[in-house]
Amino acid sequence: MNKAYAILTAEISRATVGMTYNPNIHHRRSIRLKGYDYSQAGLYFITICIQKKTCLFGNINNDEMNVNVAGEMIGKWYRELENKFSDIKCREMIVMPNHFHCIIENVGANAYPVGADLCVCPFSNSPQNMGLFSRNMGGSSSMGGQSNMGEHIGSPLQRVAQWFKTMTTNEYIRGVKQFNWQRFDKKLWQRNYYEHVIRNEKSYLQIVEYIKTNPAKWLDDTYYE
Repeated sequence: MNKAYAILTAEISRATVGMTYNPNIHHRRSIRLKGYDYSQAGLYFITICIQKKTCLFGNINNDEMNVNVAGEMIGKWYRELENKFSDIKCREMIVMPNHFHCIIENVGANAYPVGADLCVCPFSNSPQNMGLFSRNMGGSSSMGGQSNMGEHIGSPLQRVAQWFKTMTTNEYIRGVKQFNWQRFDKKLWQRNYYEHVIRNEKSYLQIVEYIKTNPAKWLDDTYYE
């Protein structure tokens, strides 16, 4: 099994069963899956964290997330991804006090609809486990999330995440200057982000449940500070 994928799988397992935070995992330099083409059609669970885990987007009260205006801004730019990238669909998401979870679907301009010929994921033993992935025809895989297939094939996940981080950072800076939002230290977001390739419907439903119940588990959350 690919070592990076094993780490990411452990990340999701820890979130769903409450395993202990491991600093050796969370401080790794790179968490992209080497050789995996992030421009291909599929579903991805994304987590982006605020620098130093500072709580800037609101607070948890009675097991519910109460977003402030900065948190509302994060949700706005997430929905804007569909307008910026025609092959991106925004699914479930939640803004937490110091991080952001979402599920992004890359439908791909040349991707067949779900239910058509299914491809075998690099981390799956059979096509039957790929019910949430439609086949992406043409092109070759890329290294480290950098696609060489062109914009018409699909938006590389790394580029989508970078645009989101740039736009939210710019608006947060305007909020600091104009509305006295809480200042951040040098960078709003951590340099990297965490992603998990969703391989099947069971995994998708588990992650959706995790997103929905995340506020109720805040005190035990990996990112609680």
